Amino acid sequence: MVRLRFVAAISLWSLVALGVVVPLVWLINNRDWGVALMLLVPFIVYGLMRLGRLLEAWANAAQRP
Repeated sequence: MVRLRFVAAISLWSLVALGVVVPLVWLINNRDWGVALMLLVPFIVYGLMRLGRLLEAWANAAQRP
């Protein structure tokens, strides 16, 4: 059960990160106004880090007795 939670957490984070980063990079690269989106990048990275920490805490919650 614990291993399943870790795999689910990593998979979910990877899908969210891929789903957020790929469109963002595409917009920055292909649109003239996309350069303005670079101002949002630090907040998006921070959000992905917070999501990773939340998922890690969820996965580790199964280990506690």
